[in-house]
Amino acid sequence: MNSRAPFNIGIAGPSCAGKTSLARRLTELLPGSTTIFGLDSYYHDLSHLPFSERKKFNFDNPEALEDAMLAAHLQQLACGEPIQRPVYDFPTHTRAGDKFEEVQAGDFLIVEGLFTFYWPQVRGIFDLRVFVHAPDRVCFDRRKVRDIEERGRTMDFVLAQYNETVRPGSESFILPTQQFAHLVISGEQPIEESARQIYGLVEAKQSAGVNRQGR
Repeated sequence: MNSRAPFNIGIAGPSCAGKTSLARRLTELLPGSTTIFGLDSYYHDLSHLPFSERKKFNFDNPEALEDAMLAAHLQQLACGEPIQRPVYDFPTHTRAGDKFEEVQAGDFLIVEGLFTFYWPQVRGIFDLRVFVHAPDRVCFDRRKVRDIEERGRTMDFVLAQYNETVRPGSESFILPTQQFAHLVISGEQPIEESARQIYGLVEAKQSAGVNRQGR
């Protein structure tokens, strides 16, 4: 167990704005041990539904995630305590009921995901909140490439999903959370530039001391 509470960084933004790439580069810059924590493991288990129905599920609504468990686990990590995180299988949209992954925060905890700032009990743990913004056309072009090349989706599926759930979900639940960010950066600027900008803020906050009661 980590004897000290980590410095907690939240990164939010729409799908394919560049959150994961930014988190990975930031990890390389930060001194000490760093854990990147995604929200995907906390999607509800859909094993009770036929597979045909699981594929239609709206994953772009915050109600798709088990937010109470997520908040409890992040509170533990923020206190330097390890957690047993559930294992989620995206191809089948089910949770492995008997498998868990131990996660420890280390010196820095980076939480990245669509809804990172949506729930007050989650966003309240962060010492620094960063929102990555990118135009809709950029997000769609990136998602199209990712879903077709990496996930075997068809163009028709990608387009329908984006128009029916991804874009509406972003407009309703994700973009409004930009108001909670300490820093808003462009998902179109170089990752290196963005990562160093965040790193500079981390250094400044650590030097000044973080007043968590004022978060």
